[in-house]
Amino acid sequence: MNTIYKGDSRYEKVKEQMDLLGITDVTTERQVLNGTIVWELPIKSRYDSTRYLQYGSFASGYVRNQGVECHSNYQINKRVMSDYEYYPDYKWCDKAQKSIKTGKFNRFKSKRCVPIPIEIDRLEYMMNYIIKNEFVKRANYNFSNYVHIDSMQASEGYYKDKLKVHKENAEFNQKLYNKYKDKFEIAKQDLKFHEERANEYRNTINDVTVIIDGHKYKLQ
Repeated sequence: MNTIYKGDSRYEKVKEQMDLLGITDVTTERQVLNGTIVWELPIKSRYDSTRYLQYGSFASGYVRNQGVECHSNYQINKRVMSDYEYYPDYKWCDKAQKSIKTGKFNRFKSKRCVPIPIEIDRLEYMMNYIIKNEFVKRANYNFSNYVHIDSMQASEGYYKDKLKVHKENAEFNQKLYNKYKDKFEIAKQDLKFHEERANEYRNTINDVTVIIDGHKYKLQ
């Protein structure tokens, strides 16, 4: 067992939830040095029955799906609208044969991910996300999707093999959900309780004032 889960009640609670749901810490030594933690879920990919889903927590403050079911990793942090950003407006100049600035500016907003700087906060967030989006949603994605496909006369070869993989993975994930469904609610309730306690703790921290060269500074 990774030693980070020992000696701290919040870490130990996360490890307890991992054990309940069959999640394992597969972090390598090199990743540990980089401040990365990687979890492997007991859920097979819908597209490759030899691979299991993985999620990673990074020291940069981001939590990511490790790309087993997509071409690259993607961040699962909460997203908020950014402040307006501005960039110069250009127009084409025939005389100069290039684009030149018009003196105006365009503005736009985009969504950005909110980093989670504290490691245990990232792990609790990751656990909540995994329970909601991997265990529960996949279980709700029932076999009706496959019944429709099965009713069609699938051609021999590629599509028939793909259908078989989809159905096998669906059956595996459904059995997994049936095995752990009573523990999902316990896991969610426990994590909600610890999140509330953590928020209460943050709200009770008093401002700290330090004096440097005769001047007072307040640390938030």
